[in-house]
Amino acid sequence: MAVVGKAVIENSVNKPHLGPYRIMLVDDSAVIRGMMTRWLSADADFEIVASCHNGAHAVQHITASGAEIVILDIEMPEMDGLTALPLLIKKAPGLQVIMASTLTRRNADISMRALSLGAVDYIPKPESARSGTASADFQRDLIQKLKLLGARLRRRTGNGKVISSLAPTQFSAGKSPKSKVISLRKPSSLRPEIIAIGSSTGGPQALFTLLSGLGKAINVPIVITQHMPPTFTAILAEHIQSLTGIPAREAMTGEVVKPNQILVAPGDFHMRLERSGTDKVIKLDKSPPVNFCRPAVDPMFTSIAGIYGRTALGVVLTGMGHDGRQGGQCIADAGGSILAQDDESSVVWGMPGAVAEAGLCSAVVPLSEMAPLIKRYLQGISL
Repeated sequence: MAVVGKAVIENSVNKPHLGPYRIMLVDDSAVIRGMMTRWLSADADFEIVASCHNGAHAVQHITASGAEIVILDIEMPEMDGLTALPLLIKKAPGLQVIMASTLTRRNADISMRALSLGAVDYIPKPESARSGTASADFQRDLIQKLKLLGARLRRRTGNGKVISSLAPTQFSAGKSPKSKVISLRKPSSLRPEIIAIGSSTGGPQALFTLLSGLGKAINVPIVITQHMPPTFTAILAEHIQSLTGIPAREAMTGEVVKPNQILVAPGDFHMRLERSGTDKVIKLDKSPPVNFCRPAVDPMFTSIAGIYGRTALGVVLTGMGHDGRQGGQCIADAGGSILAQDDESSVVWGMPGAVAEAGLCSAVVPLSEMAPLIKRYLQGISL
């Protein structure tokens, strides 16, 4: 490596896109940069090609570094992360940027804005390298996200296509990394009375796109479980309302689920629905994590299957893991419908891939086709 100012750079402009995933670290804390360098350098899947102390140095050296993924701090002197983000993406099209920030309301709001500007994900970081369990959680989550994003970056080719059916049919899952065959189910013949959405990595951007495409008059309630920590879920709801014009907020225990509103599961709480007389109401709880997550999609889907049956519509968007598969099975068994985002348009085809490969879906579609398809379902078309 060569030292350029306060940025450490390895000249890799002409390197082929092979070998370890090439990472740029951008953080004003030398302690945090050193901590991440130790973790990632110990893993053969990663190569640290640049270590920068602010956004200006990152923008200056992004091309020379040949970085594929940038871990970008938010609060830095001279040029902060939000300012640097569009400049980095402009200089390096296809760059994958993960925003890193401490869990404050201000940083949660900035992280949501960064996702709308092209960042692919965010990760809450510990206050210091000596923060014990928080540091270990950060290390685990960071490495997992980097490997998933790196693998996605290396293998992406071809065009996403709609896979849809009015009857159970076999389709080649051309966008599945495992090249499995996807069996599709006939959608319910009844119009949906609720839309339940589950998402994780890449989910906020997908939610903004999907919900903006639905329009304001949806005439059914929408409930969302997005894997996010506390504070972030409240900000997510605010951004959804701002972008869509549909009333959106964090859900509260006991509130009635109504049409033309969006309720988001609060961070660190599972969200379920239950009957209360003729109403359907929210129930939040801190029962153990499901699929290592709280909130988790499976509890929400399972409760909705029991209440709505054939009028339940579950939607699984981009995310790592398989959360939503068990609850999706409940919706499918109850006669409801499941839609999944396709591989090509997903940041990570874990959750949607899990429900698709389990044969639970009525359609597997690119994100751009999801809202039009849902609107057709709501109108009773093609059911």
